[in-house]
Amino acid sequence: MKNIFKLLLFAITVTSCQAQQPRITVKGTQFYKGDKSYHYIGTNYWYGALLAAKDGGDRKRLAEELDLLKSKGIDNLRILVGAESGTQDFTVTPALQPQQGKYDENQLDGLDHLLAEMGKRGMYAVLYLNNNWEWSGGMAQYLEWNGYGKLPNPNVKPNTWPQFMEYTKQFHNCEPCIKAFNDHIKFILGRTNAYTKKKYTEDTTIMAWQVANEPRVFTADNEAAFTKWLNGVVDLLDSLAPNQLICTGSEGKAGSADDIAIFERTHNNPKIDYLTMHIWPKNWSWYDHKKEKETLQPAITKAIAYIDEHIVVAKRLNRPIVLEEFGLPREGESLDRGASVTARDAFYKAIFDRLIQSVKNKEAFAALNFWGFGGSGKNDPANGKWVEGDDFTADPPQEPQGLTTVFSIDASTLDMVKQYNKKIN
Repeated sequence: MKNIFKLLLFAITVTSCQAQQPRITVKGTQFYKGDKSYHYIGTNYWYGALLAAKDGGDRKRLAEELDLLKSKGIDNLRILVGAESGTQDFTVTPALQPQQGKYDENQLDGLDHLLAEMGKRGMYAVLYLNNNWEWSGGMAQYLEWNGYGKLPNPNVKPNTWPQFMEYTKQFHNCEPCIKAFNDHIKFILGRTNAYTKKKYTEDTTIMAWQVANEPRVFTADNEAAFTKWLNGVVDLLDSLAPNQLICTGSEGKAGSADDIAIFERTHNNPKIDYLTMHIWPKNWSWYDHKKEKETLQPAITKAIAYIDEHIVVAKRLNRPIVLEEFGLPREGESLDRGASVTARDAFYKAIFDRLIQSVKNKEAFAALNFWGFGGSGKNDPANGKWVEGDDFTADPPQEPQGLTTVFSIDASTLDMVKQYNKKIN
């Protein structure tokens, strides 16, 4: 009798662990978790799958960081599915796809483990499948793989960003590149999680599939090619994962040749379930750390105006919109984890307050993912450069490590996130 009871108890426990959390859906300009509205202040955790790898990862750190995030009300993480190549300077290593169509099983296992651990905690993943930028290989790597010559890496040869962008723009017309990327999508979305035994396309932990990190039109004359490519990827995602959300990962106007009308036209596809935007005051020369007092408030004003401009588009297209990247350096652009985050907190607070206003007024601006969470990762303030074997933090390898990172010790920022997450739910 005892053995039967134990077996029943085990079966109940397993069933409970494998139970699906509520699916995230979209109705008009709002997200829903089950039958309740869903708003969130989440974070970017692009390296999560690498941290979750059985070999070379740090699963203890992963578990501790997921627990900390959950304790702050953070249940939405934006994550890189995996990098390409991993052999260029300043790129994510190890790569999920070291060669085109060849996969690192250890990295695939890491993605499985990450999703399983998130599912246990009732967390949701937004998984992006490609990258406009060189730091994870991305579109430029597909071009190099398919005979377009060596990619002009601006981190190796300074002042070559224009050449890099012209090079990467070719992706939207590169048929073998597009086929290879589509094959990658089919491979990832066709996967079954080794830990949960759930098909990826049936796992409600995966809130959304995202086409890429910051896919750009680049120039207005490339709009037609970009739109054709984008719609092709969206159609493929929709056919493979009809019960999960689809978004593009766009910066918004900044990724649309600085033309809000192009952003609206390229996203006028009913299979795109929600819109995205990114805001980078430092990169866009709105904010200067050397003139913090003079430039912080104007940067905040411009950020709110940028949000408002995109809310108008989202309302017209009848979709929610998420500000899924925004950040600010520490005082003086210091990489020291003890440096002040007063300016950053003020910037975050202004963004959070605008979200609260939107939630109260049932506007299309529905959620946030700040950039980014570096957890307990260690950086070297002396030079900030990432080399293989270093801890991952929120900043990608080509940038100074700790530049825009929110670490586990940043209590003022994380406590504010917790406070505002309580307000919106």
